[in-house]
Amino acid sequence: MESMLNKLKSTVTKVTADVTSAVMGNPVTREFDVGRHIASGGNGLAWKIFNGTKKSTKQEVAVFVFDKKLIDKYQKFEKDQIIDSLKRGVQQLTRLRHPRLLTVQHPLEESRDCLAFCTEPVFASLANVLGNWENLPSSISPDIKDYKLYDVETKYGLLQVSEGLSFLHSSVKMVHGNITPENIILNKSGAWKIMGFDFCVSSTNPSEQEPKFPCKEWDPNLPSLCLPNPEYLAPEYILSVSCETASDMYSLGTVMYAVFNKGKPIFEVNKQDIYKSFSRQLDQLSRLGSSSLTNIPEEVREHVKLLLNVTPTVRPDADQMTKIPFFDDVGAVTLQYFDTLFQRDNLQKSQFFKGLPKVLPKLPKRVIVQRILPCLTSEFVNPDMVPFVLPNVLLIAEECTKEEYVKLILPELGPVFKQQEPIQASNMILLIFLQKMDLLLTKTPPDEIKNSVLPMVYRALEAPSIQIQELCLNIIPTFANLIDYPSMKNALIPRIKNACLQTSSLAVRVNSLVCLGKILEYLDKWFVLDDILPFLQQIPSKEPAVLMGILGIYKCTFTHKKLGITKEQLAGKVLPHLIPLSIENNLNLNQFNSFISVIKEMLSRLESEHKTKLEQLHIMQEQQKSLDIGNSMNISEETKVTNVGNQQIDKVFNNIGTDLLTCESESKEDGLQNKHKRASLTLEEKQKLAKEQEQAQKLKSQQPLKPQVHKPVAPVKQTKDLTDTLMDNMSSLTSLSVSTPKLSTSSTFTSVPSAGLGMMFSTPIDNTKRNLTNGLNANMGFQTSGFNLPVNTNQNFFSSTSTPGVTKMTLGAPSTLPNFSALSVPPAGVKQTQQRPTDMSALNNLFGPQKPKVSMNQLSQQKPNQWLNQFVPPQGSPVMGSAVMGTQVNMIGQSAFGVQGNPFFSPQNFAQPPTTMTSSSSASNDLKDLFG
Repeated sequence: MESMLNKLKSTVTKVTADVTSAVMGNPVTREFDVGRHIASGGNGLAWKIFNGTKKSTKQEVAVFVFDKKLIDKYQKFEKDQIIDSLKRGVQQLTRLRHPRLLTVQHPLEESRDCLAFCTEPVFASLANVLGNWENLPSSISPDIKDYKLYDVETKYGLLQVSEGLSFLHSSVKMVHGNITPENIILNKSGAWKIMGFDFCVSSTNPSEQEPKFPCKEWDPNLPSLCLPNPEYLAPEYILSVSCETASDMYSLGTVMYAVFNKGKPIFEVNKQDIYKSFSRQLDQLSRLGSSSLTNIPEEVREHVKLLLNVTPTVRPDADQMTKIPFFDDVGAVTLQYFDTLFQRDNLQKSQFFKGLPKVLPKLPKRVIVQRILPCLTSEFVNPDMVPFVLPNVLLIAEECTKEEYVKLILPELGPVFKQQEPIQASNMILLIFLQKMDLLLTKTPPDEIKNSVLPMVYRALEAPSIQIQELCLNIIPTFANLIDYPSMKNALIPRIKNACLQTSSLAVRVNSLVCLGKILEYLDKWFVLDDILPFLQQIPSKEPAVLMGILGIYKCTFTHKKLGITKEQLAGKVLPHLIPLSIENNLNLNQFNSFISVIKEMLSRLESEHKTKLEQLHIMQEQQKSLDIGNSMNISEETKVTNVGNQQIDKVFNNIGTDLLTCESESKEDGLQNKHKRASLTLEEKQKLAKEQEQAQKLKSQQPLKPQVHKPVAPVKQTKDLTDTLMDNMSSLTSLSVSTPKLSTSSTFTSVPSAGLGMMFSTPIDNTKRNLTNGLNANMGFQTSGFNLPVNTNQNFFSSTSTPGVTKMTLGAPSTLPNFSALSVPPAGVKQTQQRPTDMSALNNLFGPQKPKVSMNQLSQQKPNQWLNQFVPPQGSPVMGSAVMGTQVNMIGQSAFGVQGNPFFSPQNFAQPPTTMTSSSSASNDLKDLFG
């Protein structure tokens, strides 16, 4: 097998080398480069056809070469006869010019080894296509070997041959004399062209109406190349030595028969006894029936039978054949119109191109690419026709492969991408390209997209036409996934934003927002957060459609898995922007509900994320606290004292804050019973432990000291009214100073904004509260619902001042006291229970004039420590440690004053009267009025 392949390769190489060497000596090669052997044609397929290019213009041509080695077997005079016959045919073809005749680009040139001339680009001869591969390379091209004629090609090809014969018979007064498949050439576009005028006969009286054509008698002694093909020759040539235009029509009939019968002629002729063969043929023609023409389409079968009639006058002439219904095929008529397109004006062309998209799907792809596409692209030089031609070209591009598109269509579209004149045509071109943008971006190489396609999109976004801008914005999302990210980020998005901000059209502004919302998924998270969302706040208009577009972008970003909005941006930028927009007067109920729904989602996410963070921090602090307890023996005395002081302060202020906001009614007797139940070590015991650190083992074996229980001090009899006493001692309420030994910096309270009071005091506490704080609430007029305590926003509720070695915590108080006239009025909605008369002795002890202020150091030096015992939680109740207090402080810092979920500091509560509350029914009505 391998040896056979090698032998085949060597044979092909030898033939190619011989032909190339023969052509190289021909003058044709001075102007043309000869390429590959592609086909054969002419009488007896004697001409080898090569592809080639013109050196000066690089124009593609076909080079016909007759190698004289083919006739080496003949005598010299026979060789001369053959050469003369070939020359005559080429010279006659060169003189004739018609679209249905093969066009000669360079006349015949003769050298010692060959004859050669150049024509328009050629695909193959009809004989090659029908399976006659004589004088072709041994390795036949698959293009020819697998070629299949479509019906539209056959119909239009036969129509073209008929039109060529009509030209010869009517205009030139000439009989071709050898119409055969070998002399019908298919050019590169698929058009059928006539050649092979070796045996043509011109009329002897061309000026008269009835031309006369001389005919030579058949000479069987001549070489076959000096005689026409007898299988396609009319009987009168042989039997009566006469010819006329009808003789060519007989030849056309035989060609039609061969086309529909895989290249086989209707009769086979014995060249040794040609007269006998023709006599038998004549007898068969006289009895020709439809059974012999079964392969011919029924609509043309009768016409073929007429063409094959024995009597020449019965045969249709060429002009009649061009008008038969068989050629009234939509595809054939379309191809015929393209061939005469140069004769049409712009109006006729525009009408034709408008209807062409309906015809193109009915035509084979090869016919469209070979025949129609070149005609369409040639119209791009006419700017007025481009809007009519371009849709058809793009329709063809959809059916082409990427390679075909890049090779055949894209080079022709280059100038069209940049066309800007005339303005009306330019706008139509933009619209057409935008509608087919997915096709362009799919099949166009990336470099060409950046250089040609995307600049056209940018031009559309900046176009003065609102219609083009709208269409561009609507179409961009359909192909956004095909645009590379740098172009999207640096060129496309800025132009969309400019279109939104600078336009005076509401439709363009809304479409810009919709476009941005649809392409968010193709952008990265930080670009959206840093560039897109801030842009929304720059949009000046407040029309409902614009507001809903803004809301849509926020919602898409918020809910998208890849994007999302951070809680910091939610709290700091997004919600402060959305909330005012939600109450715009132009919004209807459904639009308002949409805003509120998104805002609630954002608030819920914000609450969930931040709560989770704080819980995690709390767990970490508890774990760290456990580790610190395990290493308690290594902690210094100063740190221990600080922790105990902080824990006690936490308990005091946690309980005070809880009671201020919950206002639970507990009797003072229960509080007095619980304040003595304390389980922590005293300061003296801790000092003793610190001094005996070196004897730690001994201290472990000692029994812990029990805390002392102190009885409450008997109340001092007051001669003044309680209100007067409190008014006289206002300075004692301005600050409650508690001094402790030097605290560790890691456990020291920091200043907390007064705005966080509601969050700190909102933590639920066990129902057993301190009666002292209840007494404060009742006697000082605090109300849980209204909470009319004035707030100084410039002053911290908890403020701290530092002195060397001492940390001083001060509980801020308002400059004016609340109204005490409502002391006896309970808060609205709180069910009153029967209680014993409240014992005010603790208040008298705390606020009486005979009791001066007591510092923390003084308290620590007092062994009974009566005041501090009043705030100690009862046994069994949870102890609020420094970690819990730290968590509350963090919550205070993160909550805005009176805005996020704090009913105690809402604006409507500030407006309520101090002693009354609105009933639940009226409150519900107010909410309906506010929110619908």
